[in-house]
Amino acid sequence: MKINNVGVTGVNPYNLQANKAGNIKESKANAKDKVEISSAAKEMQQLSPIPAARQAKVDELKKQVENGTYKLNAQATAKGLIDFYRK
Repeated sequence: MKINNVGVTGVNPYNLQANKAGNIKESKANAKDKVEISSAAKEMQQLSPIPAARQAKVDELKKQVENGTYKLNAQATAKGLIDFYRK
């Protein structure tokens, strides 16, 4: 004996799944990335500006690196690392 149309008629679970997958693809296509910076983060940026002397030193080092005249002192770098981690 064969029983047809048991339960909800006309429901095809494969069609339902395909429709869900199609909706997800459409929503991803319309989505855009957005970044928001909180007011607290903006305040923190304004409260700690880089001092002019430090910025001048950074600019000088950038010029030296770009020109190829920057010389690295390996011993001073190693000493600075050791002193930092001994604290």
